[in-house]
Amino acid sequence: MPTIALVDDDRNILTSVSIALEAEGYHVQTYNDGAAALAGLSANPPDMAVFDIKMPRMDGIELLRRLRQKSELPVIFLTSKDDEIDELFGLKMGADDYIRKPFSQRLLVERVKAVLRRSQPKVEGAPVEPSVGAVERGKLRLDPERHSCTWDEKNVVLTVTEFLILQALAQRPGYVKSRDSLMDAAYDDQVYVDDRTIDSHIKRLRKKFKEVDTDFDMIETLYGVGYRYKEA
Repeated sequence: MPTIALVDDDRNILTSVSIALEAEGYHVQTYNDGAAALAGLSANPPDMAVFDIKMPRMDGIELLRRLRQKSELPVIFLTSKDDEIDELFGLKMGADDYIRKPFSQRLLVERVKAVLRRSQPKVEGAPVEPSVGAVERGKLRLDPERHSCTWDEKNVVLTVTEFLILQALAQRPGYVKSRDSLMDAAYDDQVYVDDRTIDSHIKRLRKKFKEVDTDFDMIETLYGVGYRYKEA
C-alpha cells in the first residue's frame, strides 16, 4: 500500500489522522515540523504528503517551495478558515488540493484516495510499449499510464493536477475548455476549487514549458470563456 507523510505540529491531528489512514491500509510517516519533514521526505520519499500550513521552524508553504525544487510529490494542504491567501499561493506552487480545518477524518481519507488515483504511478518492471490513451500533438507527448510529459523530446515534470488539466486541453486542440470543465477533469466531484485555482495551475504549466522552450505559446486564454490548446 502507498505511504503517506503527515506534517503537522498538532500531535492530536497526527495521531487521529494516522489511525484513520492506517485503518485503510496505508503506511504513515509523521513529522511535527517542516524542517524535520524536509529531511525525512528526502531520506524516505513517500507516495504523497499532507502538510499543515501554519507550523514552527518551517511552515507548509516554505516546505512545499523547497520540496518543489527537486520533487513533484503529490501534496494536500491543511489550512485554517483565514488562510485563503496561503491556499492560493500554495496552489500556485503546485499543491494538488487543500482541506480546511476542522475536517472529518473520512473527508481527508477520501481526498487522499482521490489524489492517489489521479497520480496513476507506473508499475515497476512493466514492459515499455505504446500506452493506451497517449496524446501526441506536434512537439507534445502525454503518456497517462506512465504519467510522463515531453515537449520536443524534453521531459516536463508535472504534478498530477497539471497533467490532467493539460490532457483535457490537448485532447481536443482548438476547442475551448471552460474553467468548470477543467475543474471536472482534474478534481473529483467532492473537491471544491474556484476559478483562481485553475488559473494558477495554467500559469505553472506555461512556466514549466517555457523553461524547456521559451517560444512555447500553445495554451491560449480566452478571457471570460476559458482556455484552449492551439491547433497545429
